[in-house]
Amino acid sequence: MTAQELSKLGNTLWGIADKLRGAMNADDFRDYMLSFLFLRYLSDNYESSAKKELGADYPKLNGDDKRAPLSVWYEENTDDVVEFEKQMRRKVHYVIKPQYLWNNIVELARTQHQDLLTTVEKGFKYIENESFESTFQGLFSEINLNSEKLGKKYSDRNDKLCSIITEIAKGIANFSADSDVLGDAYEYLIGQFAAGSGKKAGEFYTPQQISTVLSEIVTLDSQNPSAGKKKKLNNVLDFACGSGSLLLNVRNQLGSHGIGKIYGQEKNITTYNLARMNMLLHGVKDSEFEIYHGDSLSNDWNILREMNPAKKLEFSAVVANPPFSYRWEPTEAMAEDFRFKSYGLAPKSAADFAFLLHGFHFLSEDGTMAIILPHGVLFRGGAEERIRTKLLKDGNIDTVIGLPANLFFSAGIPVCILVLKKCKKFDDVLIINASDDENFEKGKRQNFLLLEHIEKIVDTYQFRKEEKRYARRVSMGEIEKNDFNLNISRYVSTAKSEEQINIDDVHSKLVDIEKDIEQATDKHNQYLAELGLPLLPREAPKGRKER
Repeated sequence: MTAQELSKLGNTLWGIADKLRGAMNADDFRDYMLSFLFLRYLSDNYESSAKKELGADYPKLNGDDKRAPLSVWYEENTDDVVEFEKQMRRKVHYVIKPQYLWNNIVELARTQHQDLLTTVEKGFKYIENESFESTFQGLFSEINLNSEKLGKKYSDRNDKLCSIITEIAKGIANFSADSDVLGDAYEYLIGQFAAGSGKKAGEFYTPQQISTVLSEIVTLDSQNPSAGKKKKLNNVLDFACGSGSLLLNVRNQLGSHGIGKIYGQEKNITTYNLARMNMLLHGVKDSEFEIYHGDSLSNDWNILREMNPAKKLEFSAVVANPPFSYRWEPTEAMAEDFRFKSYGLAPKSAADFAFLLHGFHFLSEDGTMAIILPHGVLFRGGAEERIRTKLLKDGNIDTVIGLPANLFFSAGIPVCILVLKKCKKFDDVLIINASDDENFEKGKRQNFLLLEHIEKIVDTYQFRKEEKRYARRVSMGEIEKNDFNLNISRYVSTAKSEEQINIDDVHSKLVDIEKDIEQATDKHNQYLAELGLPLLPREAPKGRKER
């Protein structure tokens, strides 16, 4: 899908959202809009596959017949439905009953049918509990179709739903329904809703340009990045995955078959649901990903609690954009937790290093981790200094990338990317300072990294380049002399040196200018004298007497 097509589709959908949400705030309406877009994708994908499966038996209806062709087939072939659905589960990994397909829902909305709301409710429950082999319970839990925000009476809510679905259907009717198009549209809308949500957006969305930096870094060969991208990753983890866009960006780097399995964890129920929809909408089969609703800091996901090192789940790549300086309440027992025991606990005031150590524990020996954190982790003292020092002494911090301020919806502060490895090739730390004005594009409310800025960061990391005022390979000896403080400006300053001024040259130029002034004054006085007018005085420079 071209950028122009995406912009057109995105603007169409955003215009619908802006027009229809009325008194409903953007966050609430987002869930309705994205859920219906998701239903459209599942339905079209299912009907397309069913048409191929049934071949000549797929009903051909005339233009006046508004029924879904599949509903006609179900009515005429009741004895074959069970076998057909088994085959569809093998082919597309899910089943949707004809009455819950998007086209049927749209027809109910178009005719203002009083059963629309009830049918949508039943359809969502069916998808959650029965469509997929692995259940997606709670997928639509944040969508309350009985909310008074839609209307006080059932009829009011039904009418509102008719309007929303009819407008969405009109808006996307002329666009393709394949996963790339609707997946891109879904991402676009998430970004638009994030922009309108301000600080709340940090809970679920990493701007695409920053996501691209992380995903390109972790897909390069970990020991020798200059060799290029890995052919395949066994798996990837984002333990604060939000809507899943960062995980999908990693997948995009290697193609649809480039990752064995995608793992994500998300604490917020709304964004957890967004992530699961986002995966399916981008064509990731339910068997190819696992998203868990839970708290990474307390490590309540059973598959990550394996104490036996031989059975521990490890990841070829770990990416994360956790909440900055999150306040947490570590217990005494956590000091003995296998993730923190060798390093100590992060302070209550900032869980940044707790998040980092959580992800780092599950990184494989040949993997790469890239995490976005506030600059404070580079220089703060106390417990954070002890953790940082051990990571540096153990040779685990490979690269530090300083980014400009105001890149995120959720925070105006400058942030950094830490790249970590358990077995790294180089005995220095690459420090990249990409925060100078020339390395980003300024916007009215938010700054941006353009493609050229992204490419420069990744290229500098990949080939470990050094450039004045931009990047340096800093020895461990120098870092140790600075008490393991990684404050970027200590090593790579973006300050421009003042231009050297040659006093003799400046003096000579001033003397020449003075002569020119004297000659011009003399000439002008000749004209004044001929006209009988008063002459101009000749001012002597300071320190000299008038001749």
